[in-house]
This record gives sequence, C-alpha cells and structure tokens, in this order.
Amino acid sequence: MTKSRIRKGDMVIVIAGREKGKMGKVLHVDPRTSRVTVEKLNVIKRHTKPSQKVRQGGILERESPMAISNVMVYSQAAGKPSRVTFKRLDDGRRVRVLQKSPDDVLDKV
Repeated sequence: MTKSRIRKGDMVIVIAGREKGKMGKVLHVDPRTSRVTVEKLNVIKRHTKPSQKVRQGGILERESPMAISNVMVYSQAAGKPSRVTFKRLDDGRRVRVLQKSPDDVLDKV
C-alpha cells in the first residue's frame, strides 16, 4: 500500500490511456490498489438487474477506477499538469504544494 499525493476533490488531468488529455475531479482514491476514480472519465456500461438497491434495472453508466499513475494534478495557475510536493508553513503545518506554481497550496489552510 503506497501513500498517494492525490486526494479526493483534486482537479486532475489524464496523462495516459484512452482518456488522455481530459480533466475531471477526483471522486475516490483507493491507496491499497493505487487506483483513482475521476468524475465523468473512464465510463463503463454496467448491465444491472432491478433490486432493492437499484429500483430501475438496465444498462447503467458509471465511472471505473483508473491507475493513479495515469493522472496528474492540474495547476490552474500554470495551466498544465504538475507534481505535488510538501511544504512546511511558518506555524508548523505541512501542506501540499504544486511544483509548477509553488504559491498554489492544495490543502485548505
């Protein structure tokens, strides 16, 4: 299990695979399998029978997890993908910062 620098709610851009170049918001991160689910990307069709959980059966579309190595955090300031580093603030807290734009703090301060 590896610790991920990408977290739920981050805006990411896909850098490899059939969805390359598309952007979306991270919905779920699974550190055990190193996979990430991105909103409206890597959509699959699921044939589902009606049940207690799913009242309406049929062919449902949903996002499928993709490898976390295929996405990078998108820097709004720089306008391109960026790696994530950690920076210690004056009050001692560690926050995630983008390498392309060091002033762009990802964590809520």
